[in-house]
Amino acid sequence: MTGPTPADLRRWRRHLADERAEAAVYRDLARHRDGEEREILLALAEAEGRHAAHWEQLLGDQVGEPRRGDIRFRILAWLARRFGSVFVLALAQRAEARATYEADLDATPTMAADERIHEEVVRALATRGRNQLSGTFRAAVFGANDGLVSNLAIVIGVAAAGVPTATVLLTGLAGLLSGALSMGAGEYISVRSQRELLAASAPSAAAAAALPHLDVSANELSLVYRARGMSADDAQRRADEVLADLEAADVGALHAPSPHHSRTAGEPHDVVGSALGAAVSSFCFFGSGAAVPVLPFLLGLDGSVALVVAVVAVGLALLLTGAMVGLISGGPPFSRALRQLAVGAGAALVTYGLGTVFGATVG
Repeated sequence: MTGPTPADLRRWRRHLADERAEAAVYRDLARHRDGEEREILLALAEAEGRHAAHWEQLLGDQVGEPRRGDIRFRILAWLARRFGSVFVLALAQRAEARATYEADLDATPTMAADERIHEEVVRALATRGRNQLSGTFRAAVFGANDGLVSNLAIVIGVAAAGVPTATVLLTGLAGLLSGALSMGAGEYISVRSQRELLAASAPSAAAAAALPHLDVSANELSLVYRARGMSADDAQRRADEVLADLEAADVGALHAPSPHHSRTAGEPHDVVGSALGAAVSSFCFFGSGAAVPVLPFLLGLDGSVALVVAVVAVGLALLLTGAMVGLISGGPPFSRALRQLAVGAGAALVTYGLGTVFGATVG
């Protein structure tokens, strides 16, 4: 039997370095968590340690000097030590998804299966964080994107009509302020209304207090569960369980999982977010986004130079917001960034064309 080739040794050392680096990421993330999440992350680190031991055993006395892991794991480790946020978990999820042990004959089937399960574990942890910030984050991202695209469209459209630079600047500032106020007010009303709708759908305390007085033979409690999406048999079984232990029954006993609602998603109010937080985020981020296309004119540039600078600055900002959306959603950040840029470029081209036509007509 021949020994491992130099290519085998390099591959095993690379896997060993990656497993060690990945275990370090999970340990660093665990330092920012407590309770169940901390235990889960430490268990993932332990699993990656077992994988590292496999490659150490294959290498034997040819392990060599410790190597640095892949660049993505080094970036993850740096972020985990400093932030420990949902962004790091989303990146870790993508790193797990790129595991290649299925195609590596020297990795065991158990190791390949472990990596796929790790991806789902990290996905679930990241989902908790996404749900906690989804309302405010959604308002922030949409606000910044709307500010960038809408105010760039306004500035380009007005500039293309051939008006003076002072008019372009005034129009851009007016678009910034009016848009930010509109976005903030709209987000406040939208989130507040959604929270009120959710509150109206929650079981009442009066219904829970009435449980001991129900007619057990009729057991109308089963109708509650059927109305919430359970089958007749399951609803009857659930109602019998609640009435059999009235001392433990409370408002929560009236909850029943709906086919359209996942209990793992957290409380609905957490997913929706705070109305005031969403309004402030939307106002601030719309304003910051809308300020980008106006900045060249504020700095004294004019004409085509100001327009080119504005377009480039907005393009870079759109790429950044698109990449952030991709990271937080666990999707590919590069394609999300290009999609965001394409949408913004399309809007800018349309308004530039309209501004040119109207400018020529007025002239």
